[in-house]
Amino acid sequence: MQKSVVEQEFVKKVTESQGIVHKVCGIYCDNEEDKKDLFQEILIQLWKSYPSFRGDSKFSSWMYRVGLNVAISNLRKSKTKKEDSTLPDSFDSISKESDEQSLSLEKGLLRDAIQQLNKIEKGIMMLYLEEKPNEEIAEIMGITQNNVRVKMTRIRNKLKETLNPS
Repeated sequence: MQKSVVEQEFVKKVTESQGIVHKVCGIYCDNEEDKKDLFQEILIQLWKSYPSFRGDSKFSSWMYRVGLNVAISNLRKSKTKKEDSTLPDSFDSISKESDEQSLSLEKGLLRDAIQQLNKIEKGIMMLYLEEKPNEEIAEIMGITQNNVRVKMTRIRNKLKETLNPS
């Protein structure tokens, strides 16, 4: 079965930027099974949304936005039946495992502290750690740059308090 040009283009772009999806899954899920489920949900939504990607923003920014929206939506759903959606077989070339398995003690502590943040703060922090500029964080999260700065100040204070309680 021949892959369409659109499908080939999609697989290539997502494969090149799949670390984004792994990072979103890692920050919003605690166990491997949940990570795999969220990974598949994000891929499904990326595929469904791909025809509407107009290129107004960077592909990576669009991937972050879709991934974060799926992750946050999944957190909002208490217990709903999952749609039985399947991906084309050609998507098998996209890795399902993260290469970032070894974390130092400090990174582990920071990750635990980040897990205590609310869902929006987690997304902002992940983008900040990816060294995204405030302008891009604002675009991805759908908030103003000023709001990003305010939230980052609050997030830093929360993390300091969590990591260094008085």
